[in-house]
Amino acid sequence: MKKKNNPFFTVYACLVYIFLYLPIAVVIAFSFNTSKMNIVFEGFTFDWYLSMWSNTLLMDAFKNTIIVAAISTLLATILGTLCAVGLNRFEFKLKGFISASLYIPIVIPELVFAIAMLILFSSMDITMNMATLIISHVTFSMPFVVITVRSRIAGHDPSIEEAARDLGANEIRTFFRVTLPMIAPGVLSGAMLALTLSLDDVVVSFFTAGVDSQILPLRILSMVKKGISPDVNALSTLMIIGSVLLLVGTTVVQGRLEKQEEA
Repeated sequence: MKKKNNPFFTVYACLVYIFLYLPIAVVIAFSFNTSKMNIVFEGFTFDWYLSMWSNTLLMDAFKNTIIVAAISTLLATILGTLCAVGLNRFEFKLKGFISASLYIPIVIPELVFAIAMLILFSSMDITMNMATLIISHVTFSMPFVVITVRSRIAGHDPSIEEAARDLGANEIRTFFRVTLPMIAPGVLSGAMLALTLSLDDVVVSFFTAGVDSQILPLRILSMVKKGISPDVNALSTLMIIGSVLLLVGTTVVQGRLEKQEEA
């Protein structure tokens, strides 16, 4: 017997979606606003999508954001995956301590983590630059990758790896031919999470970025007092579209990987 839909839960779900997506819709709508004040919608225009390319400070910050996010995501995904596989496969004395310490960057306030990274770099007389920013993003996002990949590893049958080794495959061949394809959906999820954390990070970036490594969130933060121009909304809209397309593509790839594993 099918249960009837409860109108209360339907209304509640609609309110939740409105709360989540209304701010995004406002950003997209105001990217077409003719008013520079960006307070009241006065008219429709595409001019801000053209003028944003001539905003050197904004585009340099966007370029730095993409560079930092791409490199930090790649490094965090590789290191996090290897760490997750190592913690799952090997037994050693400090395994419990290392597993527990991975949660520290997640549970502590982001401000505390940022200050810790600042003190570390300062004590080593390292000038804040793009490298310190990337290292901080990798350190911050890698635990999320490890936890995501470990949850995926826990769900697959270890006898498949044992069968591959019994058939003559060494550790490296077993990892790339058997282990990695099985945990690929988890690796993709961890990579997407690391990418998201890097793209919208403000606190850690504020303490570890140099003068020549300003990223988009910090640039927008510096513009808040004077007012955010509509070309920022235009760039944000393009980033939203790109993120949605990337998310859809990742979901499709994960679905295909799941089907291949089941087959």
